[in-house]
Amino acid sequence: MAPSVIVIGAGVVGASAAWSLARAGASVLLLEAFERGHDRGSSHGATRIFRHGYAEQDYVALSVRALDGWNHLERTSGRRIFDRTGAVDHGAPEALSAIAEAQDVAELPYEWLTGAEAAGRWPGLRFEERVLFSPGGGRLRAADAVDALLDAAEAAGARLRFGVRASGIDPDGDAVAVTASDGTHTADRVVVAAGSWTPELVRPWLAANGVTIPTVTVTEEQPAHFPLRPGPAHDESRWPSFVHHPTADGSPSVYGLLTPGEGVKVGFHGTGPAVDPDLRDRTIDPTRLSRLQEYVAEWVPGVDATRPEGISCLYDSTESEDFVLDRVGPVVVATGFSGHGFKFGPALGDILRRLALDGEPAEPRFRLAVASPDA
Repeated sequence: MAPSVIVIGAGVVGASAAWSLARAGASVLLLEAFERGHDRGSSHGATRIFRHGYAEQDYVALSVRALDGWNHLERTSGRRIFDRTGAVDHGAPEALSAIAEAQDVAELPYEWLTGAEAAGRWPGLRFEERVLFSPGGGRLRAADAVDALLDAAEAAGARLRFGVRASGIDPDGDAVAVTASDGTHTADRVVVAAGSWTPELVRPWLAANGVTIPTVTVTEEQPAHFPLRPGPAHDESRWPSFVHHPTADGSPSVYGLLTPGEGVKVGFHGTGPAVDPDLRDRTIDPTRLSRLQEYVAEWVPGVDATRPEGISCLYDSTESEDFVLDRVGPVVVATGFSGHGFKFGPALGDILRRLALDGEPAEPRFRLAVASPDA
């Protein structure tokens, strides 16, 4: 008999896990607390950056696996999900060198440009002196991607239920029971991929099994879309995804990309205040928005910095910004995606499927910790 698996959460990670599990023959039930395509979590919005630009070789390898998955999803769904606009990194020289070294190991192409050369190619942006261009990067159509993952999971046999909130996870003989707003569901395995809600949901189960979860801080981040100015930069085809790496002055990392029809999305990485994901009011902070406008006015001349459309979004971040992907008994935990997890969706789904079905040990970077005796 096929193993039964409950997946909690229908964002990019939960949807990817449900797709991978259903394709492997598992009997999958996906539970999502909110409506399909909701905007309360970390997966909402039209676009996300896709990039191979990591200094850590395992993350680069994971990005390659993810791109294979996105390409497969495009072929099977018939939907456009990835726009290969290229990805640009500039800023701290040591960060760029580390990214280039990791891409050398992975045999990925890249190109070094001067700031002037880069500005000539992408007139909507201003650059520091050294620029690293990776042609394999680009833009994911995020909302379409999640929708396609859910459709693919359902086509493979997964059952999807929305508006069903899980509130507890308990042992039930050799199985596991999930208490939810529509009753109790039992399965052989449970994958918890509920974004910012995961830590509190799994904490009692982990504590009962002598395991601790790394500190996961939920923050409300506030990027914004800025409209294009008339001129060469108004051509939407001339916008790569981009990351401006912090230099010695302690400034935050900045990311950006074009969202077709909405403008250029720009945001500071991981600078928002801690929040309860159920209680945030989504009010745009004018002080934070003003800081972002100042940055955009200096570094993104192809947009109108005076006309921002602020966005409220959630990060669930570990201190190291590494993900948590591990299994304790029949429960698989996925959290801590730290504002950079979306691009890895299909690869993360495959990792969670192997953890749930094959019992593979978690990769060291992503493991939970056994609690100390006096914890």
